[in-house]
Amino acid sequence: MDHSSPRPAPLTVAELGFDPDALRARYRHERDRRLRPDGNAQYQGTRGEFGYYAADPYTERVEREPVRDRVEALVVGGGFGGLLTGAKLRDAGVADVRMLDEAGDFGGTWYWNRYPGIHCDIEASVYLPLLEEVGYVPTMRYASGEEIRRHAVAIAEHYDLYRDTLFHTRVTELRWDDDADEWQVRTDRGDDFRARYVVMSAGTLAQPKLPGIPGIETFKGHTFHTSRWDYGYTGGDQTGGLHKLADKRVAIVGTGATGIQAIPHLGRDSQHLYVFQRTPSSVDVRDNRPTDPAWAASLKPGWQRERMDNFLTVVTGGHAEQDLIDDGWTSTARLQRNLMAGTVDTTLSPGERAYFDELADFQKMNEIRARVDEIVTDPATAELLKPWYRYMCKRPTFSDHYLQTYNRPNVTLVDTADHGGITAMTESAVVVGEQEYEVDCVIFATGFEVGVSGIVAGVLPVHGRGGTPLLGTWMQGPRTLHGFYSHGFPNLFHLGPLQNATAVNFVHILLEQATHIGAVVAEARRRGVAAIEPAKDAEEAWIGTIRELAPDNSRFQAECTPGYYNNEGKPRPVGFTYGPGPIAFHELLRRWRAEGGMDEVLAGER
Repeated sequence: MDHSSPRPAPLTVAELGFDPDALRARYRHERDRRLRPDGNAQYQGTRGEFGYYAADPYTERVEREPVRDRVEALVVGGGFGGLLTGAKLRDAGVADVRMLDEAGDFGGTWYWNRYPGIHCDIEASVYLPLLEEVGYVPTMRYASGEEIRRHAVAIAEHYDLYRDTLFHTRVTELRWDDDADEWQVRTDRGDDFRARYVVMSAGTLAQPKLPGIPGIETFKGHTFHTSRWDYGYTGGDQTGGLHKLADKRVAIVGTGATGIQAIPHLGRDSQHLYVFQRTPSSVDVRDNRPTDPAWAASLKPGWQRERMDNFLTVVTGGHAEQDLIDDGWTSTARLQRNLMAGTVDTTLSPGERAYFDELADFQKMNEIRARVDEIVTDPATAELLKPWYRYMCKRPTFSDHYLQTYNRPNVTLVDTADHGGITAMTESAVVVGEQEYEVDCVIFATGFEVGVSGIVAGVLPVHGRGGTPLLGTWMQGPRTLHGFYSHGFPNLFHLGPLQNATAVNFVHILLEQATHIGAVVAEARRRGVAAIEPAKDAEEAWIGTIRELAPDNSRFQAECTPGYYNNEGKPRPVGFTYGPGPIAFHELLRRWRAEGGMDEVLAGER
């Protein structure tokens, strides 16, 4: 672009139909109302006296003898990341694969989350992986949680991953044996076995968290977390019908993606529902519908890869001749281009790009706030439900039932923003400020300990060559090649966004990661190489690349209302993902594999 040509002038308030300065001021005010000095410390884990909140209510734990044997590959995690890795290892010729998970079956977050109304917010044709391989077409545009969980089971069955699986089991130590070129694995079930390869895909949406409310332990009514839904208490199932709540006063804490889906069912079936909200979500049109049989019959081989690639391209700001998905995510791709890692638009200067994207953001959020006024009949309630922040400050939500729930006479919205959340709990009530709300049941829709794997959190000791602790080598920050493996820790693979890529459809990222791991392991087996380990200089070069190209969203995140996206108002340092975005990163990996890059990890000890 010729930057000597006249540049577009800023638009006036009259031309825009709104005042950007006034919106910025309102956003700052709403952020400041919710900032807490304790950040993430406002939450507490579901351990110790609160450990029962994380217990598995779906599958009975079966006692067994400790395992003492040897496998070629251990995959830790039974969600889509682990399942995809198990599948790709099978494709690579690894017959001896052991899966391990703390849950009672496969599914990951879709095993744990079975609350009423649960659906995926990404179109099922691009979210559910390996549809063609398994031979399945989703029944709805946005699949229910149970359909997704059953698809996870179908993948495990298709690739024979149940054969040697340890459920209700947690790894407690990984230690590399220099002489045998394999990992010694210990677990909380007394297992002590060996594995040549270990893949960590424990995920970041499994361990529920609770708000640190004073007096929470004194409440004598019924409580549970949405990720361990108690249908024995509520009645019904994931489709609703919570008939046992007909005479119950119910409180739900949290209005994020989970609350948006569960609240319509609670509002319909409870005697009275109190919704405790700190920050409202943005709620756009969902428009779910059954899959068209004629469309399903018309699909040609390769159809899912085409749709997945198209969706990823559009939502990261790349060029696509056609938007094959055409939903709420892809229609806001211009916003996501800069707010998430994606393709950089070089037709405008950075300042101009930021200016016009902010205007587009304001316009979109104005539309979402206007939708609240159109649906919610009580003006005071409608005002409390309006989100005053930039579009990607919180994960966008979609529902055709949530806002309508507040028109029910038995539903009360309690805004806690000016009190920093719920003030206290007593034996029979939830307290906000000086107001007590007597309830029979409290349901916590307060999410998970996001972004914390066992390795990074330090709860899983990992010792590599010579007994070197992994966290000791990461004291100054993570050290990997492409996010997958670290020098000094052979045959240990990590799945996740760390020094890798990320996207709104993270299952696509996991598929690419599993494909890469499968390809590297297959080549190691072909060459007869015992240890897969990056050269130190290759690792150093990648760390430099990440630092140079990492997206710096810290200013944007600092201006956001507190939430898990910005570490509760304390944005984490930049430098952990590949800045040019997932499409560029996946192409980088393909070139690396094709052009001799594997020599950097298959040359033996360095």
